[in-house]
Amino acid sequence: MRINLASIFVDDQAKALDFYTNTLGFEKKTEIPLGDFSWLTVVSPEARDGVELVLEPANHPAVKTFRDALVADGIPFTSFSVADVQIEFERLAKLGVVFTQQPTAMGPVTTAVFDDTCGNLIQIAAMAQNPGA
Repeated sequence: MRINLASIFVDDQAKALDFYTNTLGFEKKTEIPLGDFSWLTVVSPEARDGVELVLEPANHPAVKTFRDALVADGIPFTSFSVADVQIEFERLAKLGVVFTQQPTAMGPVTTAVFDDTCGNLIQIAAMAQNPGA
């Protein structure tokens, strides 16, 4: 068994696709129109056949309450792995991405959290190269 899809709720699929591809660097994998919305997925260019992130419409009534509570408490909806949090933080900050948590070392992992412009906080994380050293 393996993870095939992971979903994230977004306010606007077109805006989310732009942010997740043009800012974060993911690539569009699938877009199938389904009435007012689409089945829309992006993937990492480093793993085109890996886990797909579904940019899921946030139109279900329970989503707003759930996401608002996470954002109010500063809790990221999901986490993306990066090679170096500081380098990715600097790259994204130059592109105008707003961070709610600066790069922070937490034992063997360094994290930072940003606003994805689509209603979510997203964490980036990297394990220390030599966590036991």
